[in-house]
Parts: sequence; structure tokens; C-alpha cells
Amino acid sequence: MARLRIGSRGSQLALWQAHHISALLRERGHEVELEIIKTTGDKITDVALAKVGTKGMFTKEIEEALAEGRIDLAVHSLKDLPTELSLGFEVAAITTRENPRDVFCSRKYKNVEELPQAARVGTSSLRRQAQLKAVRPDLDIFPLRGNVDTRLRKLEAGEYDAIILAAAGLNRLGKTQLVRQVISAEIMCPAAGQGALGIEIRAGDAVTRQHLEFLEDAAARATTTCERALLNKLGGGCQVPIGAFAEVRNGRLHLEAIVADPDGYKLLRESRDGTEPVQLGESVGETLLQRGGDAILEAVYGQGIAVPQQP
Repeated sequence: MARLRIGSRGSQLALWQAHHISALLRERGHEVELEIIKTTGDKITDVALAKVGTKGMFTKEIEEALAEGRIDLAVHSLKDLPTELSLGFEVAAITTRENPRDVFCSRKYKNVEELPQAARVGTSSLRRQAQLKAVRPDLDIFPLRGNVDTRLRKLEAGEYDAIILAAAGLNRLGKTQLVRQVISAEIMCPAAGQGALGIEIRAGDAVTRQHLEFLEDAAARATTTCERALLNKLGGGCQVPIGAFAEVRNGRLHLEAIVADPDGYKLLRESRDGTEPVQLGESVGETLLQRGGDAILEAVYGQGIAVPQQP
């Protein structure tokens, strides 16, 4: 069996993900080593990610290690992976997806509706902020950075009345004690790829790809490919106010997508069924642009629909 070196960020959740894949590979008889790599996104801890404006901030340094041959594969949260990979890389496997939805966490309140006027809610995601503001314009949204434990600790300490997090991360870490509501995709459309892991390798590395084949989940590949095609059409990264949620219904793909003004004043929603993931994602993306999504994104980027540059 092979000796495989995995590259991962050092956050609590990233390490859980890397260890999870390591364990599955070891069950197959492989020898596995883990290399922890600090990324640009990990170094920027005092600024809301939406203000940084860079794509690939959680992947660039890991891809460099991959290109240099220091590691053989990288385990990413798929939503952190740019929709267009740099030349020389491929996603060898997309694993079975955890719940892609967002969750409402609070010590005192049962759901978003029950929050008092001007309640303090923590999130650094423009996507979550926009959708919260659309249903509750009175809420005060404050930045929330740090790993899962840090965020939960700030909630426990009373710095926020509620925080919004991804269900997947809390489920994986077994930290669901403060989850009060799993928010439906109709109210809060998730980020493209949320809940899925993408295993990245050097393009053309057939040997490593073969070792990873067993991790591939066809439904996760189809749904996330559809979501990422939409995101790519809109020119967005994981920090812009775009939501995309695809699921398989009766053998067909159903895609729900939103583009929203960060203040929630304008929220465009589109849904459609199809069979071909990329075509469905791109067509829904094109419709959103034509309905005014281009103007919303132009305001967010401040310079046309230009994609933020790679760091």
C-alpha cells in the first residue's frame, strides 16, 4: 500500500476533516502522514473575511505544498476551494456530504423569529448577514471570527444573543449543544459546497487518484458541481452574498440560489430543476445576473463584476 502525505489547515475543524480522511485511508492499509499548513486566511484573524476580498485565502499555501511535492493530497472544506482551480490541480474526490444547512445557536432563544428587537447576532458571512437582514432588518449583526470553540465561547460569555454557524462543522465536532434551529434553505440558502469535503491532488496523478476513488460520492459531486457552476457564473468566492443549494429529487437536480444586498434590502431568489449539473448552475446564475444580480455584486466588489484577485 502507499505512503500518502495529507496537507491541511490547523484549525480544529480542518484537523477533524484531515484525521477523518486519514482514518479511512489507513483502513485501506495506507500509511498516512499529516502536514499542517498555515494559510493566508488563518493569519488574518482581526478582520471580517468579507472585507479581505481574496479568493483562495484558505488554499493557496496548501496548493503550493502540493505543487512542490511536499504533500500528495489536500483535504479542504469544498466551500473554501475556488470554483476555478489553479492549473496543475484537480479534485480527485468529493466525499459524502454532511448537512449543508446553517444553524441558529443561542443560549436563550429558540429561533430567529424569537430574537428581541436589535438583538446582537454574530456572523462574518455577508451571505448569512444579508439573509438574516431580509427576514429581521432590526437585528444588529456583528463580526464573528475564530474557530468553532472560540465562536461558541463568545456566545456562552454573552457577547452575542445568537450566532449562525454551519451545521456540518458542529455535527462533525459533536458540538451541537447550543443549536436551537436548523434553518431551512428557503430562509437561509447555504454557501456553495457547504458540508462537503474536496480532496485535491496534482493534476494527472493517476496513482493517488486511484487510491482516493473509494471516497467519491456521486450525489455530492453532482450537487456541489451544480452549486459551484452557479458561483463561478456569478464570479463569486465563498465570502460574497451568494447562496446555492442543490439536491437530488426524484432523480433530477433541484437548485435554489440567491444573490443578496448585504443589508438585505434586495434579495433575488431563483430555483430550477435540471439533469446536467454545470448547465443548471450556469443557467440559474445567468438568470440572477439578468434580474439585477450584476448590480448587487458590482456594489459588493466596488468595481464591476470583477472577481477578486487571487492573493
